Amino acid sequence: MSDENPSIMSHVSVGTNNFEKAIKFYDEVLATVGATRVLDLSEFRAVAYGKKFPEFWVNEPHDGSQAQAGNGAHFAFMAPSKNAVQAFWDKAIESGAEPDGEPGERPHYGDAYYGCFVRDLDGNKIEAMYWDMSLAPDPVSGHA
Repeated sequence: MSDENPSIMSHVSVGTNNFEKAIKFYDEVLATVGATRVLDLSEFRAVAYGKKFPEFWVNEPHDGSQAQAGNGAHFAFMAPSKNAVQAFWDKAIESGAEPDGEPGERPHYGDAYYGCFVRDLDGNKIEAMYWDMSLAPDPVSGHA
């Protein structure tokens, strides 16, 4: 078994203007995809979430300026099932997120894709998506 992490990403962070509300939101929403706080640096106004290591950070901007959502940037969380995508959506909306794309298939992303999009409490676009490997094309043959 390899110790190599299969991800190409180390981590990403989003800024917040209301740290306590933001981490409460992410504590609840990220639990739906199996992520928890893996590093709590609340004294520095930063918390990291993941399954085994800090992949997604929520923090106040280091320069003390107002946090702003990126135009065109978003972060997608891998969900283990379509039901988990729905749970992510439900919990996010219940916790104050703005809808930005209800759970469902998006044929233009491929037959294997099922996901949803919301805007968090600071306007950051986040997504939960399930990739059904049984419907994904084989990289060599191009067939599912």
